[in-house]
Amino acid sequence: MPKQNDVPYAAHVFVCTNDRGGARKSCADNNSQLVKSKLKDVAGEKGWKGKVRISTSGCMGLCDKGANVLIYPQKVWFPQVSPDDLDEIVATIESYVVE
Repeated sequence: MPKQNDVPYAAHVFVCTNDRGGARKSCADNNSQLVKSKLKDVAGEKGWKGKVRISTSGCMGLCDKGANVLIYPQKVWFPQVSPDDLDEIVATIESYVVE
């Protein structure tokens, strides 16, 4: 039986990068891969390694509201994200990181 543990990160950020190739709306339509890349850069610059995890997510079933960024365990959802929204997302993540 697996052992249940607490989450090892202050925040785990999931960025949907699902790309449907233009067949239907998808998170990749709003440059979600760039959003993820920039969030990873910021996490590195701020020294959040081991405290904040930035992960790629497949489809979250919220494509019509994409690009989507979810933060757990805080249950925060940022819909319709573009690279221009990074400051607000970073500020939110920062509020969860205890130095």
